Amino acid sequence: MISLLLSAVLAQAPAYYSPTEAEAVFNASNDAYAREDYAKAKEGFEKLVGHGFGSADVLYNLGTTDLAMGDLGGAVLALERARREGGPREDIEANLALARTRQLDKVVGGQTEEPFLERLALATPESASAVALLSLWSLGFLSLAARRLLPSRRRGMAVAVCALSFVFAAPVAGAVAAHVYVRRGLDEGVVLAQSLSARELPREGGKVSFEVHAGLKVLMLEESGKFVRIRLPNGLEGWTEREGVGAL
Repeated sequence: MISLLLSAVLAQAPAYYSPTEAEAVFNASNDAYAREDYAKAKEGFEKLVGHGFGSADVLYNLGTTDLAMGDLGGAVLALERARREGGPREDIEANLALARTRQLDKVVGGQTEEPFLERLALATPESASAVALLSLWSLGFLSLAARRLLPSRRRGMAVAVCALSFVFAAPVAGAVAAHVYVRRGLDEGVVLAQSLSARELPREGGKVSFEVHAGLKVLMLEESGKFVRIRLPNGLEGWTEREGVGAL
């Protein structure tokens, strides 16, 4: 199912399109999708992304269109980006699950459960976590300061509010830290090419260790020239061509 809503991020995007023009492109792309003119729909959604209008709704619709066209790499990449931007989680997960059933890498690069920190980051909106943490810390310090101004019979309440604020702030701080770790500590990517050879060394003549195929989600560890070292969900590592992997 394709999303019919365009995020408010339009108002903050670069002026390649005016918000009105971007809305028109978005609606025209949705109409093309409804007519099953997927090539036209994809063209419109990609224009929006390329012009700075890559909201969660646009990315989700692009991924849904790619999936309808059989472009597993493009579909998983766009849907994963939409998930990071806070798109419709249930719809995104359903489409990602459908994409995985069509992938070739079910043994060599089988999808495994994501690490805890990544699952925590995906389950908690980044902006909401930051606001909640700031609010709880502010409430805690205000309660602590108010304790000196309140009558003695009410000071216990201020201490209790302060303590509860800091207690609840701890797990929220963990969620914020998870977002920082995932965004800065993990370089993830999706295989876009139909097939890529993973080699032992970053050069053309390097021995091929295994192959990966479109739609597989990988970690991107380091780059060397035109190669990137990737790690599969099952722990296998190898060097493959960088242009065949799209960064999240």
